[in-house]
Amino acid sequence: MRRICIGILAHVDAGKTTLSEGLLYCAGCLKKLGRVDHRDAFLDTDALERERGITIFSKQAVLPVGEAEITLLDTPGHVDFSSEMERTLRVLDYAVLVISGTDGVQSHTVTLWRLLERYRVPTFLFVNKMDLAGADRAGLLAGLRQKLDENCVDFSAGEAALWEQAALCGEEALEEYLERGEVSGRQLVSLIARRALFPCYFGSALKLEGVEELLRGLEKYTRDIRWPAEFAARVFKITRDGQGSRLTWLKVTGGELKVRETLRNHPAGAGEEAWEEKVTQIRVYSGARFQAVDRAEAGTVCAVTGLSRTYPGQGLGRERAAPPPALEPVFAYRVVLPEGADPAAALAQLRELAEEDPQLHIAWNSQLREIRVQLMGQVQLEVLRRRILERFGLAVEFDAGGIVYKETIAGAVEGVGHYEPLRHYAEVHLLLEPLPRGRGLEFAAACSEDALNGAWQRLILTHLAEKEHLGVLTGSPITDIKITLVAGRGHEKHTEGGDFRQATYRAVRQGLMEAESILLEPWYDFRLEVPADCVGRAMTDLQRLGGDTAQPETVGEEVLLTGAAPAAGLGDYAREVAAYTRGRGRLTCALRGYEPCADQDAVVAAIGYDPERDVENTPDSVFCSHGAGVVVKWDQVKEHMHVESPLARPRAAEEDAPETGRSAPARPGSLEEDEELRAIFERTYGKVERSAFRPQPKPARTSLDDRKYDLRTRPDRPEYLLVDGYNIIFAWDELKAVAQDGLDAARQQLMDILSNYQGFRKCEVILVFDAYRVPRGVGEVSRYHNIYVVYTKEAETADAYIEKVTYQLAKQYRVRVATSDGAEQLIILGHGALRISASTFKQEVEQAAGQIAAILAKNNRREKSRPVEAALERAKAKERPSK
Repeated sequence: MRRICIGILAHVDAGKTTLSEGLLYCAGCLKKLGRVDHRDAFLDTDALERERGITIFSKQAVLPVGEAEITLLDTPGHVDFSSEMERTLRVLDYAVLVISGTDGVQSHTVTLWRLLERYRVPTFLFVNKMDLAGADRAGLLAGLRQKLDENCVDFSAGEAALWEQAALCGEEALEEYLERGEVSGRQLVSLIARRALFPCYFGSALKLEGVEELLRGLEKYTRDIRWPAEFAARVFKITRDGQGSRLTWLKVTGGELKVRETLRNHPAGAGEEAWEEKVTQIRVYSGARFQAVDRAEAGTVCAVTGLSRTYPGQGLGRERAAPPPALEPVFAYRVVLPEGADPAAALAQLRELAEEDPQLHIAWNSQLREIRVQLMGQVQLEVLRRRILERFGLAVEFDAGGIVYKETIAGAVEGVGHYEPLRHYAEVHLLLEPLPRGRGLEFAAACSEDALNGAWQRLILTHLAEKEHLGVLTGSPITDIKITLVAGRGHEKHTEGGDFRQATYRAVRQGLMEAESILLEPWYDFRLEVPADCVGRAMTDLQRLGGDTAQPETVGEEVLLTGAAPAAGLGDYAREVAAYTRGRGRLTCALRGYEPCADQDAVVAAIGYDPERDVENTPDSVFCSHGAGVVVKWDQVKEHMHVESPLARPRAAEEDAPETGRSAPARPGSLEEDEELRAIFERTYGKVERSAFRPQPKPARTSLDDRKYDLRTRPDRPEYLLVDGYNIIFAWDELKAVAQDGLDAARQQLMDILSNYQGFRKCEVILVFDAYRVPRGVGEVSRYHNIYVVYTKEAETADAYIEKVTYQLAKQYRVRVATSDGAEQLIILGHGALRISASTFKQEVEQAAGQIAAILAKNNRREKSRPVEAALERAKAKERPSK
């Protein structure tokens, strides 16, 4: 029997739990159909859920369907409990996204869709409440294709229409349809598993309309997953049963799990210790009931007892830890304990809740002596207050709360840190660069192992990732920054691991002190439905709150307002809406992301954070002087550094330059800039004895400022061109647009472009794609027409491959590398190669294409003129008198 784990997701009030109830009933697992409004739904097992009529905790049910055993996970739909929903996504094989037929795609629906895309979960769609007035099937399907994906296909419209629409979702499906007039079930299963096709079903879960069809579709169009033989498991939830026993919910993703088996963890960072514990019981739940089993095979979702140090997202066996969650709380509150309560005891109890929901971020502020907690909204706050009272008997309150801000930087800056008390030594140089919104933190190294040992470099990267680095405006976490290690130094005798931790932390902090920091605040996408006589009040309020509102829409007797606004204003606005509309208005919000704070100066002044007084996050460095450690302030640190910065500009050249007649700055990607960077590199790491840096009589240009430059000009030595494939694809607008529809098409188009370029330029072209995007596993080098295409090995990036090949080729050949990765450019310069930016390389390619087109046009004119010339010759021959 194949095992499939399927999650049910939806925006609030879409009928998700009702659909789960219908699936269980149709599968024969329930004799009576329960209802949410009757408070007897099978999966709403918690008293709070039945009281409020919403799902708060994810629940599990097992239902046999034909030859498959489906584990159904019902997830919360309310936006305040999105973290519980996201944790469940990590173990899903498939998902059913429920959409209300009367509301259509809402803002939270789009958030769910993006999360499903992020976790690569194949998705079925069920449009519910089609029995209600205003549910337009054709309009809803068009909305799904417009707002979610154009490959949403109606699976209840008949086989002919289904095959025709499915054929447009993949090349193989199209070929099969044109050849046989149909698309096979095997092909449909493959398309769905690759998220190239999204089956849509329509019905009414309350009346069981369309539920049987969905159940048959889940059995027919889901694949049989092959699990590895070695044990692996992913933890996704921690709870406690009625007796207080700690339950670790996990999905077995390889081998099998047996009772009394010893499990070991994989420490994810320096702060996590290794452990091993025994499983004392394995439970397979269905609703509130469970069955104890001796072993759980791969694909099984179960709860185990005996493990005390697990956490959501953790990997066991061969499974690695999950990435950090995408959704985070946006409000912070102070917990007000009842009079006489012991803060230490209360903190220990609240941390038990933090085990179950790590996104609460329960923390003790030692300076203010208070407990802080982070939440998604008002409903979660009320539920948390109730849970604390029922479990621990503490009648806590919460203060008015505030916003969870974040910080980023406006431009690149170098941060330096030095840690040298007596018998200790470490120095670190970091490059901090801003990233687009929503990218988070990224870490990289662009430092030669000749300058800093590779083990120390990896240690520095570990220290960067293990800590939540705070900004200098409000002490909020930093985000959307790429931190690159560019230089450092250790001592063979005196350097210890903790030394680099101190130097790394101080380097990040010192760079932030020098940078122009930007305060970010969370924004919500909102959907506000109000009576027509309240529209004026609503639009005035939204404008006052700093929101952006689209044109109002009339929906029946109500008016719909959509847009985005800062979370600070919308936090408690739902209560105001209920008050001035007398309960007829409804506000729904979904987290949009973080944007620059409109009133940054006022917020910073109100918080009053002083970064220089934060002794746990100091930007200062420690140097050794006369046998003792001396603290040097952050704004004087760079004058005392032992390693010269590889990012500093050559000051001597600037000082010697005349005030008038100063030459224009070097163009990005030009040879002039390469020479300047080479000089910086040699000053730091020593002279690079490579022929690529020797003056050439007539060097080939990498810029197009000289109009006489002809791309057909051959260099004195054979030339190799290495192209970072994905860097170019996402740097060229036309290829980036193609990549949004499919990376295969973008790769193919780039390969064709480079084939034409090579035929004209006559250089050896090596196009490199890394294994993180193209799962080839063992690596592959193939010949495509006249160029080489390389797919790197698993866990090997294109950067690493290019750096390795550049080092080998630059000894004998002239090497150029097309990339816009700044860190990679610095390394290839040290290997003796020349770099060319993505924009400059695009100009070269376009010029080559232009010259090719000119040659072809000339040849075409010549070919067209030959028949005319031949006819003239024949006419002249006839006119000649015969001798």
